[in-house]
Amino acid sequence: MLVREILRIKGAALYTTRPECTLVEAVSVMTEQDVGSLVVLDHGRLAGMVTFREALMAIHRRGAKWEAVTVSEVMQRDPVCPDPDMEMIELRRVMVESHQRYMPVMDDDTLLGVLSFHDVAKAVLEEQSFENRMLKSYIRDWPQPDN
Repeated sequence: MLVREILRIKGAALYTTRPECTLVEAVSVMTEQDVGSLVVLDHGRLAGMVTFREALMAIHRRGAKWEAVTVSEVMQRDPVCPDPDMEMIELRRVMVESHQRYMPVMDDDTLLGVLSFHDVAKAVLEEQSFENRMLKSYIRDWPQPDN
């Protein structure tokens, strides 16, 4: 299964923020939309990613003063971006090696979407379920020997 196929299964919802927004605003959007990350766009171009991990680290470092932190201060700059034609097995390896739970998918300069580790796990489950059904169907329809 390719990255573009996982995106198609996931759907087109995409949530973004700007570097000058406060972390409070970003956390509010993530909470309201029930997502774990936002793509940071600066003048329409990918500038980074902000996730709950960066928010928690900022809260830990800044304490009560975390509300003044901007997205640009904590965002992950230059996140790894898989190619839409990358195979899922390679995507899983890249996610694990880069310690990125959320990856923006880019086609040249065009943002196609964001994949989470959850999206990938769901795609693996669906693919395995499909293969199981096909194998069971094949076994059930296997010609029986004549007695």
